[in-house]
Amino acid sequence: MQKIPVAAIFDVGKTNKKLFLFDENYKIVYEKSARFTETVDEDGEACENIESLRLSVHDSLRDVLRFQEYQVQAINFSAYGASVVCIDREGEPVCPLYSYLKPYPEELKKQFYDTYGGEGRFSKKTASPVLGSLNSGMQIYRIKYERPELYSRISYALHLPQYISYLVTGQCFSDITSIGCHTNLWDFRKNDYHEWVTKEGVIDKFAPIAPSDEVVPVSFLGNNYKAGIGLHDSSAALIPYLVNFQEPFVLLSTGTWCISLNPFNTTPLTEAELQKDCLSYMQYKGKPVKASRFFGGYEHEQQVKRIAEHFNQNTARYKTLPFDPEIISKLQREQGPAPGERPGINHLQESVFAQRELSSFASYMEAYHQFILDLVTQQVSSTQLVLEGADVKRIFVDGGFSKNAIYMNLLAAAYPEKEVFAASMAQATAVGTALAIHRHWNTKPLPNDIVELKYYAVTHDTKL
Repeated sequence: MQKIPVAAIFDVGKTNKKLFLFDENYKIVYEKSARFTETVDEDGEACENIESLRLSVHDSLRDVLRFQEYQVQAINFSAYGASVVCIDREGEPVCPLYSYLKPYPEELKKQFYDTYGGEGRFSKKTASPVLGSLNSGMQIYRIKYERPELYSRISYALHLPQYISYLVTGQCFSDITSIGCHTNLWDFRKNDYHEWVTKEGVIDKFAPIAPSDEVVPVSFLGNNYKAGIGLHDSSAALIPYLVNFQEPFVLLSTGTWCISLNPFNTTPLTEAELQKDCLSYMQYKGKPVKASRFFGGYEHEQQVKRIAEHFNQNTARYKTLPFDPEIISKLQREQGPAPGERPGINHLQESVFAQRELSSFASYMEAYHQFILDLVTQQVSSTQLVLEGADVKRIFVDGGFSKNAIYMNLLAAAYPEKEVFAASMAQATAVGTALAIHRHWNTKPLPNDIVELKYYAVTHDTKL
């Protein structure tokens, strides 16, 4: 029996660690998922268990390479960002994989920004809002000043995708999609590391930068393979869209965070945009992607619980609610701004619906429509930050809200001059990670039908 050529993709999320095998048509032919119990660092803060991750990568790869029906041609890796593994000369971790949620010392933060031009000026150069440990470069800075003896033992500080690649290849690289995502490391204006990285000597702790779409030869279990150097997961998830669509678009990636990504907006970030949680990602070809975000999915979870409790309904009821334009018209006539809403409310940070009295709604249906109306108002405030300065005609929505008919119809109403689509594809991050190294393993042309689209036309009089 002739073996089916496949690519093996490790997709390491904060919660789930997955391994996929894709055939040459990018169909999933095998899938495995694992969860690890977190451990704690020296301060008692929860963090990733590196040893469990290392064992899982080797064991999982060993298993799939033994399959009789598949021939693994290439291996690649994606993982969540803002996480760094510091290894010594033997390749062993010298400290825990610190959580990006770990509180950052205020004095050390002040020392850093005072030395390098102040928060506003620095953030504009690095396209990085001030986020403490979420700025992964600050994790290295902290180790240098708080634990100098440990810092001296670091041979390389590898972002998590590159560490997982190292576990398979034995080679150390840095990757622009990890370096260029709110790390405080990259100066977007000069397209190089920020001067602090050199002045502090931190440059010596970073491996050479390799192209995100390159591979290195690997021998494992007596066979030869090609392995990528790994990608930041948000950048990987954008790749299928960049491959399938050449006309300018914005991608709304909706989950716990609702992130608006515009790969076609090259305008530099302003201080005002940075204060509104705007930032720049770096896509796998090394070009900046302007992004904005708000906590939409989290807010949805909280308000659905509140509505369901008030109307004595199951929290899952919203999943079957159809869009009713007449309810929206009634709400816009009768409800208006929330009672007590302050002028100039920050729609990116504050929920208007949380201020509304649920007793003013006749039903669960009405209350949920009003909530989504308020949520889409927040979404538009966020998305506008990346739309301005770029001629975009299409908006793609993927993730949870792409399946929400009320959200999709209201978003289409908010952008009548644009084409709004619900986009769906299985495992966008893993597919993008495989697509990045397509030319190294796949004999077929790049596919043009990976993303399924559902168009939302404006068929009602609703205006936002």
